[in-house]
Amino acid sequence: MRKIHLLPNLLTLANAFCGLLAICKGIDALAFQGPEAGHFYSKMATACWLVFLGMVFDAVDGKVARMVGGASNFGAQLDSFSDMITFGVAPAVLAKVLIEHEGPGFGYAVNPRLHFIVAAVFSVMAILRLARFNLENDPDPEAHKQFKGLPSPAAAGTMAAAMLMYLSLKNPDIELSDGSRTPLGALLDFLPDLHKSAGLVWFLPALGLMLPALGLLMVSRVRYVHMFSALTGRGQFVTLVAVVVAAFLLFAAPVLSVFLVFHLYVLVGIARSVFGKRGPRAPAPPIGEPPVLAGRS
Repeated sequence: MRKIHLLPNLLTLANAFCGLLAICKGIDALAFQGPEAGHFYSKMATACWLVFLGMVFDAVDGKVARMVGGASNFGAQLDSFSDMITFGVAPAVLAKVLIEHEGPGFGYAVNPRLHFIVAAVFSVMAILRLARFNLENDPDPEAHKQFKGLPSPAAAGTMAAAMLMYLSLKNPDIELSDGSRTPLGALLDFLPDLHKSAGLVWFLPALGLMLPALGLLMVSRVRYVHMFSALTGRGQFVTLVAVVVAAFLLFAAPVLSVFLVFHLYVLVGIARSVFGKRGPRAPAPPIGEPPVLAGRS
């Protein structure tokens, strides 16, 4: 039996732990109603940020495994199971909790079964996407510069970012850091009654529609650039600069930064697929000969 390397697998399990904790935080948030509703928003915000923390562990575990020579089939399967929890189940559960908690306050009433269906579509599509990725996974580093379909971490990040934006608009007190307002919080000070606005109700059906839309993008053939590999492949200096800039943006305006980055990533991939140049088609096999099956579909 091949030796199981400890460090990369611990990082992968940390990803799963973040997903499980995010789900628990979302469930715990339901206990706060009425005058304690502020605790609901803070716990939901914590749950969303845990999805992003899981994303960090997911990004580094593979790199660490290759550095220590610990890449294995066991690690690959463990990574997929962890991704299923953090990026497939957790965002769907949190979105369902948020929609059904906030809906009555706006008079927005939809059959709970519909919320379950859209959440289940997101989770099931994430599972199918991860299963397909395992079958088509190519150990060649060149094959990891692009994804076929929206990566599950990006889909989860887009959902979590949209929920964080709603939570910040609904409860501006979240936008406090060390007692001072973030740039988004300072902007919301100019709109003191925005959190009471009935216009925020549009976030709820939008979140419901995003779940199946992102789910279908995950199993589509729309190509997306592997951002982590793209950054690290340009040299250590460029990577260092990108990390420093990202850290400053997250410190200055965390919610606004992740909202713009993830939604732009999704839209740019769609735009490239629609308006980008298509590569030449593979020639058809001669009549009477079976087609050659490619390693990746």
